[in-house]
Amino acid sequence: MTTRTNEWAYARVAGAFSTHILAVHYGLTIFLGAFLLFQMQPIVGKMILPWFGGSASVWTTCMLFFQVLLLAGYLYSHWIVTYLSHRGQAMVHIGLLLLSLLLLPLSLNEAFRPTGAEDPTVRILLLLTFSVGLPYFVLSTTGPLVQAWFARERPDAVPYRLFALSNLGSLVALLSYPVAVEPLMPTRWQAWLWSLLFLAFIVSSGLLAWRGSRLSAAPLRVGPPKTQLTISTRMVWIGLAACPSMLLLAITSHLTENIAPVPLLWVIPLALYLLSFVICFGQRQIYDRRIFRPLLLLSLFAVAGMPFLAGHIPVLVNLSIHLAALLVVCMVCHGELAMKQPHPEHLTSYYLLLATGGAMGGVFIGALAPYWFNDKYELSIGLILTAFVVWSLATSEEKHVQRHQKVLAWSFVGLLMVSLVAIRVTLHWTEHERAELVVRNFYGRLKVVRGGTGEEAIRVLKHGEIVHGGQFTTPKRQREATAYFVPESGVGRALLALQNERPMRVGIIGLGVGTLLTYGRTGDYFRMYEIDPLVVDVARSHFSYLDLTAARSDVILGDARLSLEKEESQQFDLLIVDAFTGDAVPIHLLTREAFLNYLKHLKPGGALAVHVSNRYLNLDQVVKAAADSIGYGASLVLPKKTDRRVVESKWVLMSADPSFFDKAEIKEVARQIAIDPGVQVWRDDYSSLLSVLKWSSEKK
Repeated sequence: MTTRTNEWAYARVAGAFSTHILAVHYGLTIFLGAFLLFQMQPIVGKMILPWFGGSASVWTTCMLFFQVLLLAGYLYSHWIVTYLSHRGQAMVHIGLLLLSLLLLPLSLNEAFRPTGAEDPTVRILLLLTFSVGLPYFVLSTTGPLVQAWFARERPDAVPYRLFALSNLGSLVALLSYPVAVEPLMPTRWQAWLWSLLFLAFIVSSGLLAWRGSRLSAAPLRVGPPKTQLTISTRMVWIGLAACPSMLLLAITSHLTENIAPVPLLWVIPLALYLLSFVICFGQRQIYDRRIFRPLLLLSLFAVAGMPFLAGHIPVLVNLSIHLAALLVVCMVCHGELAMKQPHPEHLTSYYLLLATGGAMGGVFIGALAPYWFNDKYELSIGLILTAFVVWSLATSEEKHVQRHQKVLAWSFVGLLMVSLVAIRVTLHWTEHERAELVVRNFYGRLKVVRGGTGEEAIRVLKHGEIVHGGQFTTPKRQREATAYFVPESGVGRALLALQNERPMRVGIIGLGVGTLLTYGRTGDYFRMYEIDPLVVDVARSHFSYLDLTAARSDVILGDARLSLEKEESQQFDLLIVDAFTGDAVPIHLLTREAFLNYLKHLKPGGALAVHVSNRYLNLDQVVKAAADSIGYGASLVLPKKTDRRVVESKWVLMSADPSFFDKAEIKEVARQIAIDPGVQVWRDDYSSLLSVLKWSSEKK
């Protein structure tokens, strides 16, 4: 009897241990898949930036691709779980896993390298599809597919907790990349390490698929009662997933353009978005409708009205309010989704519709809005849509409410909608009052505004909220240099120093409004490189620098680095790199390879002038490190503010000729540049914004 008891106890312990190991296997596979999914995005995005101009829109297009492919992965998971047998699912998925190995190690397909000024959106999407599409697609299937297998093998367990674990893996990947991965290794090492981890993932997923093929069907015994999915239920799932996705991208764009263009700031909103999934699907009791729904109402109106208070409150408070509001929106929408989890029988349908909503929000912000609207109206639309979805859902849930109470509730919702619309319409109307032009494309929003009166009347071009140049409107002052390009600036002093010698050949990366052409004289030649065709159109239609200059000039449309790589040496006396404003730092123009390309186009003794104004990054140290690596001297020039024309700016002047720095215009203001420990030379496969981030509130 004792022997049988011991055998039974041993079998029970062994079974419990086996069950625990199995759960760990499922959990690790889910976690690793989500981790690799979110590690691939910054790695690949960083790899393609040098090909497509370093614009922030490159990241947006990448995000669009990843969201759409995630939806495709969820669709695939739903299809094979619904229509294939256990063995069929295993065979198809193992085949897909093996096929994805053909694209390892992670790299880019050279066939899709851009050749000119073509619209980059389609080319980026094709490049991603043929370079990394299959591995990413395989990873995107992991969440719903592995959860469905887990529910089949463990019918007594709740599979939805694995969704929280999946988002935790994504969150760890997101936070670790800028802190632990990017600063420590070049991109090519990142790609190799990622590929090795992907191999481990393939093995782990393949073992789960093979194990599942040997299981017999078992009834699912947990979760809500089995019910038919109605169209209204599906629409609710899609709406609740779309709203936070839309507001995530809209608020991130708003913060980085209009409030604090801090590099890596986009990490915080995305981290809050993922954190809400972890909380709502892992600890459902934390979401309390009685607390969060009133907070949602307060949050929506706070964000809607915040621009009217922006000049009266600290930037940190403004940021905190926007981020807190985003977290509340995500908690409400994802909390409602967690409360509406269906029976595991509908698990893949549920996740498919969640992915559909998320992709719809991403497509609207990333692909449609830049071409539908001439200004950033997405945030306003997202606020109003979120209010409508959540509050209409709340009123529809009250089944025992009398008719007149429902009428009052809907009237209240209608009043909310009208109030939000009125606030945001008033805001946009106010913003456009002094605007002569507002246009938008892949590269962002351009706005031409007027300011000042009399002789101080000026017309200014803004990219987002960043000034890209201006011109006085009175005829006698139209030839004056303004903003970052005044004679007191580093570039102004370099041009004046060269004017004392011979006719100049000058190259300019970044047209702006063409202010630097004011330095052009008869016999001089200015060759300008501009990636955004709208900038060229606006410079010609609303500013007159291009017409008034005495110098000959050409505008070359396309990414400057790619154009310079294809051209024969231009023999410039001075090459001006003026593409560093706001948070969208075009890293590919600051790498050692980029500077070697620039040097090819300089005359012997020629010089570089690099605009490094940035409130949050010590870009002068990046340029100095590059100059040291190629044997060039480098000095920093800061202009003194003498009148309203002068905008504080930082320029680094580079030359291999020591006599350039001995010129009177430069010698009296040049400063040495000290490089902090940890700042390394940036290359095409290595850069770290964290290493040059300013940790104080120092002005630029």
